Amino acid sequence: MIVTPVPVRGATAVRDALLSHGWEGDLASLTAGGLELAAFHVQPVPTAALQAMVPLAARLGLELVTGDDWLLLAGPRARLGAFARPWVQPEPVQGLAQAVGMAMPPEPAREWHHAGGTLTLGEPVLIGVINVTPDSFSPASRALDADAALALADRLLAGGATVLDVGGESTRPGAVPLDAAEERARVVPVVRALAARHPALPISVDTVHAATARAALEAGAVILNDVTAGRHDPDLLAVAATGRAGLVLSHSRGSLGTLASYDHADYGGDVVRAVATELAASRRAATAAGVPDAAIVLDPGFGFGKTPAQNWQLLDGLDAIVALGRPVLAAVSRKRFLGEATGQPIEGRDAATAAACALAADRGARLFRVHEPAAVRDALRVAEAVRWH
Repeated sequence: MIVTPVPVRGATAVRDALLSHGWEGDLASLTAGGLELAAFHVQPVPTAALQAMVPLAARLGLELVTGDDWLLLAGPRARLGAFARPWVQPEPVQGLAQAVGMAMPPEPAREWHHAGGTLTLGEPVLIGVINVTPDSFSPASRALDADAALALADRLLAGGATVLDVGGESTRPGAVPLDAAEERARVVPVVRALAARHPALPISVDTVHAATARAALEAGAVILNDVTAGRHDPDLLAVAATGRAGLVLSHSRGSLGTLASYDHADYGGDVVRAVATELAASRRAATAAGVPDAAIVLDPGFGFGKTPAQNWQLLDGLDAIVALGRPVLAAVSRKRFLGEATGQPIEGRDAATAAACALAADRGARLFRVHEPAAVRDALRVAEAVRWH
């Protein structure tokens, strides 16, 4: 039985209504959280459970839609919590109640643990991009040696980045996979130089190769960012576990040369559900390899194996990924689907990037991988002001 969160919006308006009547902040937030809507898609569901759910959902005040072997269940979190107690439910739905209870998201994670310590997520975190590759899709983010990387790092940090992500292999459309030894030759000197200049700065390395990941951690990186979530080289998960690194698990499909293509863009009509299901599986694989759950961040993989329409659907439904219970990173910066919506070339997409990041923040994302942090910083401040006014 697979239970997948379905996108819903938050309970901010309910909290504000309670505050207007003199309720205290903590009590208003707690009560609003209980009234916040949640929804789940479940499949397969036994026939007996489907039949038993019809009167039970009505009695609990939950909305229910059923099919031959599936159901959609929605309602306030408090009522769903009352359902998710298998010991008080009829025998046919006890398994369903337990599965829904396990899928209900906990309180949002406030911290991300990595090899250098802990990154707090009370405010949005901007991750600046440094591409140590001559064929990155965004020329302005390229830095082909340590000196150029240090200069670019200074600009990114001045713009509001508090983490830097160094990549030595392009994943742009049509990119040719790079030999791992060449990737290490590009990445490791830059990581070492950045760590020497900024010893307290969390440095991430964007790689799918375990050998590069290991060398980068030894050079001073504290976070690994794998666009294949361990699919390409499963040993990378063990490297992350041994090195106690933070780990970004990004959704993608296919081999390295086809990640940005549409070759694997069939999501059965529900890209949000498919991405949530596959990211949950990636998370289980990482924890099985020894990576602590507190070290994991989820990235829905905008632009990787998704059409423009699917990227917009995923952005709009991002709260379903947030509902998986780990911090979510939105890496939309200058991506192709923004260009198709705006007609802007790569270097002209920073305004669209800022807007997309604000929408992602509204849906619960806490980390943002960007090429131009200064263009995003104020948009996120506006989104946060609306969220916590």
